[in-house]
Amino acid sequence: MTDQHQYILTIACPDTIGIVAAVSGYLSSNGAFITDSAHFGDILSGQFFMRTVFRLDQSRVSIADFKGGFAELGERFGMTWAIHDAERKARVLILVSKFDHCLNDLLYRYRTGALPIDIPAVISNHPDLERLVEWHGIPYHHLPVTRETKAEQEGRIREMMDRMHIDLVVLARYMQVLSPEFCQALQWRAINIHHSFLPSFKGAKPYHQAHTRGVKLIGATAHYVTTDLDEGPIIEQAVDRVDHTHTPDDLVAIGRDIENLVLSRAIRYHTEHRVLPNGTKTVVFR
Repeated sequence: MTDQHQYILTIACPDTIGIVAAVSGYLSSNGAFITDSAHFGDILSGQFFMRTVFRLDQSRVSIADFKGGFAELGERFGMTWAIHDAERKARVLILVSKFDHCLNDLLYRYRTGALPIDIPAVISNHPDLERLVEWHGIPYHHLPVTRETKAEQEGRIREMMDRMHIDLVVLARYMQVLSPEFCQALQWRAINIHHSFLPSFKGAKPYHQAHTRGVKLIGATAHYVTTDLDEGPIIEQAVDRVDHTHTPDDLVAIGRDIENLVLSRAIRYHTEHRVLPNGTKTVVFR
C-alpha cells in the first residue's frame, strides 16, 4: 500500500541550461509524480523561477531523505528552494480597523472552504467588528493603539504570531502605519490591500483623487508590506471601468468589490506558494 502525499517545490536561481531536466530527473528517479509545473526565465534579471506540484510515495522514500538528496542539486545550481506540504493549510492572522468589506469577504470564503486557510485570530485597533468575527467562531482581539503605545501594541501582535505559529499576516484595511521594525519582521509574509491601482493615488481618499482626475479605470492593489509605505512588491491588481456619471461614492462602492477580489486572490497565490520574489517585483504562477 502506497503512502502518497502532495508537495510543492519552489525554486529561484541563476538561469542556465539543464535546470528543468535536472529537477524533473531527480523527481522521476525518486518515484515522484508531477501533477503541475510552471517555470519562467527572466531575461532582464537573469533569474530562473519554478513551481512544481508532485506526489511522493513515502513508502519508497521519506520526505526527509528526498529533501536531503535535493539539497545537493540545489547547491549545484545555486538555488533558493523550498518544499512545502501542499496539504497543510496556512495559518493566517488578519488585522483590520473599521472598514469591514475585505474582512467579511475573507471570512465568508474561509467559512465556505473557498479559501483553504486557517484563521486562528483577528486583531483590530477598534472593537466594532467583534460580533462579526466571533459569529464565525474566530477569537477577536481588540488591541487599541496610540502613538505612545504603538511599540507595545506591535509587540503583543508579534507575541501572538509566535504563539499561534502564524504563516501570513493580512492587513484587511488595517488603517495603521506599521513601524519599520515590524515591517522588517514581516518581510515577505504580510500582505496589504491598497484601495487604489498603485502606484497612482497614494495616501488618503484615493477614489476622490481619482474622481478629481476624471479617470476611466479604477482598481486595487495587493502587495507585500515593506518599510516603504505602499511600495512593496505587487502580487495582484484588478481594475474596472468608470465614467463621468459615477460619483465619488460610486467609485468607493465599485472599488470595494475590486479590493475583495484582489485581496483574496493574493492570499490564495501566496498560501499556494505561487509567488516568488524577483528583486522588487514578484513572479506569480497563477
